Amino acid sequence: MARPSLDDIFAEADEFGLLDVRARAARQTEESDKGAEVLGDVTAFFETRKRLPDKNAEDHDEMRLAAIWDAVKATPTAQMLSEDRLGLLSAIEPPPKSWKDEPSDEDIPDSLDDIFSDDALPVDPSLFRLTHTTAASDRHLPDHRAEFVPCRDFDLYREKFEAVQRALEAGEREATPVKKWAVIEPLEGDVFIRNGLLALIAEKSEMTARGGSRDHRLRVIFSNGMESDPLMSSFRKSLNDDKTARLVQKLGFGPLDPDWETDRLDLSGTIYVARSRSEDPAIKAQRMILHKIGVTGQDVGRRIADARNDPTFLLAPVDIVATYDLKNLSRRKVENLLHRFFEQARPAELFVTDRFGKKVYPREWFYVLPEHVGQAAKLIENGTLHKYQYILAKQVIGEK
Repeated sequence: MARPSLDDIFAEADEFGLLDVRARAARQTEESDKGAEVLGDVTAFFETRKRLPDKNAEDHDEMRLAAIWDAVKATPTAQMLSEDRLGLLSAIEPPPKSWKDEPSDEDIPDSLDDIFSDDALPVDPSLFRLTHTTAASDRHLPDHRAEFVPCRDFDLYREKFEAVQRALEAGEREATPVKKWAVIEPLEGDVFIRNGLLALIAEKSEMTARGGSRDHRLRVIFSNGMESDPLMSSFRKSLNDDKTARLVQKLGFGPLDPDWETDRLDLSGTIYVARSRSEDPAIKAQRMILHKIGVTGQDVGRRIADARNDPTFLLAPVDIVATYDLKNLSRRKVENLLHRFFEQARPAELFVTDRFGKKVYPREWFYVLPEHVGQAAKLIENGTLHKYQYILAKQVIGEK
């Protein structure tokens, strides 16, 4: 017997309704009827208990009805809307917004003030109270600016400037341009040309840690008889900003050449003894015996003007309790001699914490009295310091 073709099959009567496309509509009707049936059950529940079923109810039947109601009420059919005599479908709240939804223009705040002024935002008021912080207006505010002032001892530098000028005109020295963004580490004796003036680095003070980075206070003498005391970072920036800035070549062929240090001139200055006014309990308790020994070539008042921002001065103002003039002596050598002479009296664990939380250990503070420094300075002037020693146990200077 030959097998029937597709045409023969489709020509036969469809006794099971397999090709009846109205079957889908029948299922939709069944689903619609099911939704209407659930609406009827919820309506009866509401009329009895005056509320909608709760998904968190302890009764299993109520919990089941609430779960089914949540599923069908989201897409109500026409039959459900027509049979909703209590308006249960119209009372349905819109679904909550998702973070995935695009916000409307009204929902986008214009500023931080709009955000924090929103009463619906639960913000703890204590978050707006700053503690243990310095006001922005006072933070890292210097007590003085590096302004130009007349150089009181310009006679010591006049011949030096004239010699450098003659050497430049004769071609014995060269002035090379300062490259943009060059990291310049000026040393004592270096000569620059800034804003058309010769600038001599007469002094480079102790290292400090301003703004969390290493820095030095400079004393810069200019060929017009003025001087300034900028931070090394500020002087470097001024050179980078000046398109005509130049570095004057040193004499000699390197640090081993005797002429290499010809431009250095440090044969005058002042030994100063400073006492801290810090309110730190550890420092305040020993204020009368703890002193800083320093040597500077500039005015002592200008040297300590920015002490409260300088870790070298324990981040606090200081009082100058004694000064001793230097005559025909190297500032750098005198300071090294004094620090070595009082080495035993240097505090081992003295430190301050800067505003970045980093510990800084100043090396210029000693447990000595001002008169001890005066005696040592006199011995240096006489050339007899090497015959004496500082006896820490007795706090006196005695012969070896």
